[in-house]
Amino acid sequence: MKNRTQQLDHFFDLYEERFNKALRDYQVDVEGTANAFAESFIEASPVGVVSGKNDQQFREMIPQGYRFYRNIGTESIDIVSKDIIILDDFHSMVKVFWDCKYTKKDRSKGHVEFNVKYFVQTMNNEHKIFAYITGNEQKVLEEEGLLDEE
Repeated sequence: MKNRTQQLDHFFDLYEERFNKALRDYQVDVEGTANAFAESFIEASPVGVVSGKNDQQFREMIPQGYRFYRNIGTESIDIVSKDIIILDDFHSMVKVFWDCKYTKKDRSKGHVEFNVKYFVQTMNNEHKIFAYITGNEQKVLEEEGLLDEE
């Protein structure tokens, strides 16, 4: 049996793999993505705090989310590094540093680096994201010229 740090490392490798398959191959693993999240979860960013429910509506939104990233030119999102911090017997914080590569509509290429702090609960060797903290993604996408101006 792998220790919890190794399990979490692998958990996020699979998360990255699912994301890239959805971007590159249009293979959306809805159940795999949904199963990475707890029954309820929270997102916090500079624009506010949002709670979500892991229900049928969430599952319907997963393909739409991947489609959004493909439509703005995202080609891949790769983990540069992970910092796994075990908080107690059931909870961890995993800081993931991501590198997102894209091609703009004018065919110029670029990338954006960012980090997300994920809070994960582990019960019976099963990991579930119950919260995550991000930067202002909307602002970064606008600054990179990836969002159409309205």
